[in-house]
Amino acid sequence: MSLHETLILSIDTATLAGSVSLTRGAEMLISILGEPQVSHSSTLLRDIDRALAATGISLAEVELFAAAAGLGSFTGLRIGLATVKAFAANLNRPCIGIPTLHAVARAGGLSKSTVALLPAGRGELFAQLLSVSATGAVAAHDDPVHLPPAMVLERYAELPEVKWAGAGAHTYRDLISEQAARLGFVFSDDASLQTAASSPGWRLAPREGNLALEVAALALQRTQHGDQQSHQAESLRAIYVRPSDPELREHCQ
Repeated sequence: MSLHETLILSIDTATLAGSVSLTRGAEMLISILGEPQVSHSSTLLRDIDRALAATGISLAEVELFAAAAGLGSFTGLRIGLATVKAFAANLNRPCIGIPTLHAVARAGGLSKSTVALLPAGRGELFAQLLSVSATGAVAAHDDPVHLPPAMVLERYAELPEVKWAGAGAHTYRDLISEQAARLGFVFSDDASLQTAASSPGWRLAPREGNLALEVAALALQRTQHGDQQSHQAESLRAIYVRPSDPELREHCQ
């Protein structure tokens, strides 16, 4: 397949609303946002059908399947990955799992230091320090963690210049701003800062739109480097940093 023309169906079920996109190479054909108040099990296949119908593309024409692989909602991840694996296996197509926090960081734009944050339930956060190049490539600078907000802020307190991205960053915007003030750092909304890329301080990235589009872009990049075996359906796994609630209950019995 030509990478510039690769037809990609990508999904995000790791976040509350979720999303679906169809892209041809870097060109977006359609993107659909999910409904945060409705389970992915009720909306995912419907939204995929809507995307295919709107573009006149059949599922059999899709050349690459991609999904946010975690961190994120345990139930959502299982729904999304099972769907993508089934499509890829039945059609003998490659599929790629993209770390959700990498997609969140990419949505925040160019940055030498981005802390990507997603809600993890119980008032806690999934967090990771990443960077985003001018080409949209994402690099990890530590391992993802699952921590209370105060501990996340303590973890990255020594960084004088950082972009905070993701739904978790917007949920705890005031807490981040207060911590920046205590440390003597300037805090600003990224959208209001024209020279954001070169100005020091802590910045809040704009809310991401359709995260499935970032998943597609990162999947396209990975097809240039990964071997075919790593893109097989059976190799696709969810990314976790703690056991699920059912697993915790089973362990305690």
